[in-house]
Amino acid sequence: MRSRRSFARVRSAIFARHSNPWSAWSRWATAPLLLVPVWTRSWPHAAVVGAWFAVNPVIFPEPADQRAWATKAVLGEELWLLEHRRDAGLAVDAAASGALMIALLGAWRRRPVPAVVATGAQMLLLLVYWELMARYYETHRDAETGE
Repeated sequence: MRSRRSFARVRSAIFARHSNPWSAWSRWATAPLLLVPVWTRSWPHAAVVGAWFAVNPVIFPEPADQRAWATKAVLGEELWLLEHRRDAGLAVDAAASGALMIALLGAWRRRPVPAVVATGAQMLLLLVYWELMARYYETHRDAETGE
Protein backbone atom coordinates (compact mmCIF):
# COMPACT_ATOMS: atom_id res chain seq x y z
CA MET A 1 0.00 0.00 0.00
CA ARG A 2 2.84 2.36 0.86
CA SER A 3 4.59 1.79 -2.47
CA ARG A 4 1.31 2.49 -4.30
CA ARG A 5 1.06 5.89 -2.59
CA SER A 6 4.71 6.61 -3.37
CA PHE A 7 4.14 5.74 -7.02
CA ALA A 8 1.05 7.94 -7.10
CA ARG A 9 3.05 10.88 -5.71
CA VAL A 10 5.82 10.39 -8.29
CA ARG A 11 3.29 10.05 -11.12
CA SER A 12 1.47 13.17 -9.97
CA ALA A 13 4.73 15.14 -9.75
CA ILE A 14 5.73 14.09 -13.26
CA PHE A 15 2.34 15.00 -14.73
CA ALA A 16 2.40 18.33 -12.86
CA ARG A 17 5.74 19.27 -14.44
CA HIS A 18 4.85 17.81 -17.86
CA SER A 19 1.71 19.94 -17.84
CA ASN A 20 3.95 22.97 -18.40
CA PRO A 21 3.08 24.04 -21.96
CA TRP A 22 6.78 24.17 -22.84
CA SER A 23 7.09 20.49 -21.94
CA ALA A 24 3.94 19.39 -23.73
CA TRP A 25 4.53 21.39 -26.92
CA SER A 26 8.25 20.62 -27.18
CA ARG A 27 7.53 16.92 -26.84
CA TRP A 28 4.79 17.13 -29.47
CA ALA A 29 6.99 19.14 -31.86
CA THR A 30 9.87 16.70 -31.56
CA ALA A 31 7.77 13.58 -32.21
CA PRO A 32 9.38 13.19 -35.67
CA LEU A 33 12.70 12.60 -33.90
CA LEU A 34 11.41 9.11 -33.06
CA LEU A 35 12.03 8.18 -36.70
CA VAL A 36 15.70 9.22 -36.73
CA PRO A 37 17.25 6.22 -34.96
CA VAL A 38 15.04 3.84 -36.93
CA TRP A 39 15.95 5.46 -40.25
CA THR A 40 19.67 5.67 -39.44
CA ARG A 41 19.78 2.40 -37.49
CA SER A 42 21.99 4.17 -35.00
CA TRP A 43 22.16 3.29 -31.31
CA PRO A 44 23.73 6.67 -30.43
CA HIS A 45 20.80 8.41 -32.14
CA ALA A 46 18.41 6.17 -30.20
CA ALA A 47 20.16 7.07 -26.94
CA VAL A 48 19.90 10.83 -27.61
CA VAL A 49 16.25 10.66 -28.68
CA GLY A 50 15.41 8.34 -25.79
CA ALA A 51 17.12 10.65 -23.32
CA TRP A 52 15.17 13.64 -24.65
CA PHE A 53 11.83 11.86 -24.32
CA ALA A 54 12.78 10.63 -20.83
CA VAL A 55 13.81 14.02 -19.43
CA ASN A 56 11.28 16.21 -21.24
CA PRO A 57 8.42 15.58 -18.77
CA VAL A 58 10.53 16.68 -15.80
CA ILE A 59 12.91 19.42 -16.97
CA PHE A 60 10.30 22.17 -16.97
CA PRO A 61 8.76 23.53 -13.76
CA GLU A 62 5.10 23.20 -12.90
CA PRO A 63 3.07 25.87 -14.71
CA ALA A 64 2.00 28.92 -12.73
CA ASP A 65 -1.66 28.16 -13.46
CA GLN A 66 -3.83 25.67 -15.30
CA ARG A 67 -5.33 27.94 -17.94
CA ALA A 68 -3.26 26.77 -20.94
CA TRP A 69 -4.88 24.25 -23.26
CA ALA A 70 -1.79 22.00 -23.21
CA THR A 71 -1.79 22.07 -19.39
CA LYS A 72 -5.43 21.01 -19.30
CA ALA A 73 -4.72 18.27 -21.85
CA VAL A 74 -1.88 16.75 -19.82
CA LEU A 75 -3.71 16.99 -16.50
CA GLY A 76 -6.84 15.59 -18.16
CA GLU A 77 -4.82 12.66 -19.44
CA GLU A 78 -3.63 11.94 -15.91
CA LEU A 79 -7.23 11.85 -14.63
CA TRP A 80 -8.39 9.86 -17.64
CA LEU A 81 -5.63 7.25 -17.22
CA LEU A 82 -6.55 6.74 -13.57
CA GLU A 83 -10.06 5.74 -14.56
CA HIS A 84 -8.99 3.33 -17.35
CA ARG A 85 -11.67 4.79 -19.60
CA ARG A 86 -12.79 3.01 -22.77
CA ASP A 87 -14.10 5.87 -24.85
CA ALA A 88 -13.26 8.08 -27.81
CA GLY A 89 -9.98 9.05 -26.14
CA LEU A 90 -8.87 5.43 -26.18
CA ALA A 91 -9.83 5.06 -29.84
CA VAL A 92 -7.98 8.23 -30.85
CA ASP A 93 -4.93 7.24 -28.81
CA ALA A 94 -4.94 3.79 -30.44
CA ALA A 95 -5.20 5.39 -33.90
CA ALA A 96 -2.29 7.72 -33.08
CA SER A 97 -0.24 4.72 -31.93
CA GLY A 98 -1.11 2.89 -35.13
CA ALA A 99 -0.02 5.89 -37.20
CA LEU A 100 3.26 5.97 -35.26
CA MET A 101 3.82 2.27 -36.02
CA ILE A 102 3.26 2.95 -39.74
CA ALA A 103 5.68 5.89 -39.55
CA LEU A 104 8.31 3.73 -37.88
CA LEU A 105 7.82 1.01 -40.48
CA GLY A 106 8.22 3.65 -43.22
CA ALA A 107 11.42 4.82 -41.54
CA TRP A 108 12.71 1.25 -41.23
CA ARG A 109 12.08 0.66 -44.93
CA ARG A 110 13.48 4.13 -45.68
CA ARG A 111 10.34 5.25 -47.44
CA PRO A 112 10.01 8.97 -46.79
CA VAL A 113 6.43 9.47 -48.00
CA PRO A 114 4.77 6.88 -45.72
CA ALA A 115 7.02 7.94 -42.85
CA VAL A 116 6.18 11.63 -43.20
CA VAL A 117 2.46 11.16 -43.89
CA ALA A 118 2.03 8.75 -40.97
CA THR A 119 4.01 11.05 -38.67
CA GLY A 120 1.77 13.95 -39.65
CA ALA A 121 -1.30 11.80 -39.01
CA GLN A 122 0.07 10.74 -35.63
CA MET A 123 0.74 14.35 -34.62
CA LEU A 124 -2.69 15.47 -35.78
CA LEU A 125 -4.37 12.61 -33.92
CA LEU A 126 -2.41 13.56 -30.82
CA LEU A 127 -3.89 17.06 -31.02
CA VAL A 128 -7.38 15.51 -31.23
CA TYR A 129 -6.51 13.36 -28.21
CA TRP A 130 -5.32 16.47 -26.34
CA GLU A 131 -8.61 18.20 -27.09
CA LEU A 132 -10.50 15.23 -25.65
CA MET A 133 -8.24 15.22 -22.58
CA ALA A 134 -8.61 18.99 -22.07
CA ARG A 135 -12.39 18.58 -22.17
CA TYR A 136 -12.13 15.64 -19.78
CA TYR A 137 -10.10 17.80 -17.41
CA GLU A 138 -12.64 20.61 -17.58
CA THR A 139 -15.48 18.27 -16.62
CA HIS A 140 -13.63 16.17 -14.01
CA ARG A 141 -11.13 18.47 -12.28
CA ASP A 142 -13.55 19.59 -9.58
CA ALA A 143 -14.24 16.00 -8.55
CA GLU A 144 -10.47 15.37 -8.32
CA THR A 145 -9.76 18.44 -6.20
CA GLY A 146 -12.84 17.92 -4.04
CA GLU A 147 -14.40 21.26 -4.95
